[in-house]
Amino acid sequence: MKQNFMKQNFVAASRLAATIACLLAATALAAEPVKVVVTYSILGEFVERVGGDAVTVRTLVGRDGDAHTFTPTPRDAVALAEARLVFENGMGFEPWLAKLVAGTKSAATVVTVTAGIKPLRPVLEQADHHNEAHGKHAHGEHDVNPHVWHDVRLTMRMVENIRDTLAKADPDRADGYRQRAAAYRAELTALDEWVTAETAKLPGARRKIVTSHDTFGYFAVRYGFEVLGTALGSFSTDVPDPSAKDLAELVEKIKAAGVPAVFTENMVNPKVVEQLARAAGVKVAPPLFTDALGPVGSAGATYEKLMRHNVRVIVEALRH
Repeated sequence: MKQNFMKQNFVAASRLAATIACLLAATALAAEPVKVVVTYSILGEFVERVGGDAVTVRTLVGRDGDAHTFTPTPRDAVALAEARLVFENGMGFEPWLAKLVAGTKSAATVVTVTAGIKPLRPVLEQADHHNEAHGKHAHGEHDVNPHVWHDVRLTMRMVENIRDTLAKADPDRADGYRQRAAAYRAELTALDEWVTAETAKLPGARRKIVTSHDTFGYFAVRYGFEVLGTALGSFSTDVPDPSAKDLAELVEKIKAAGVPAVFTENMVNPKVVEQLARAAGVKVAPPLFTDALGPVGSAGATYEKLMRHNVRVIVEALRH
């Protein structure tokens, strides 16, 4: 009888151990981070802030990288094939992504974080002329301004889209995604208020921006600026250098408007803007961080630092 009792205890203990092992295995499986691929560094930060430890993020176009001209590598294809979610900006910002996804036969869900945001279209005559000169249609399907993150309110919309996507894909940790998104949104609200206050220090007549490519359209609409012109005359950097005629017309606009400075960008060769500045007799301001974060430790290392740096440089350069 004692042996039967011991045998029963052994069987019960074995079953309990097996049950515990199964529970631990299930818990470990549930706790595995969601594998995510993100197309560019600024968006990568947004996903990391919302995802926290619940996601592993692979960013394709890194710091100081140019998503307009990016060429994927075999390692990128492997990352995409293993991903559960792919976050893209959309609006034609990543013209290479669809081909990459198709080529890897990835089963990942591709999420456009700008969904629900009304895109800006070209308004500059210079952009129209430049596109026509190179056989492009100024109002084609993808010829919209994709640089929505320069309006902090629109960044909040992107964060909400990221939150909703992660919560739907990983419902067991949905509360965490919502909490982190809410905390980040509070930071962004404060940032938007700061940008509004700082830009208000600049007289309206001085709020005219000239950059390498047309990246500040949403910034201009939100904070009361005018994009007077761009050296490349395009929303993309993947275009030929402007003609002498295009540059001459922009030089005249700069002189007529009394613009004191033009701006280069961290991920674009500054030579065309420097040429433009010499011809117009104006200064070249310190580089702005536009389509990518800067290196770790730099003034553009995070999205908030990027925005604060850009605003300070713009206000200071256009004030005098």
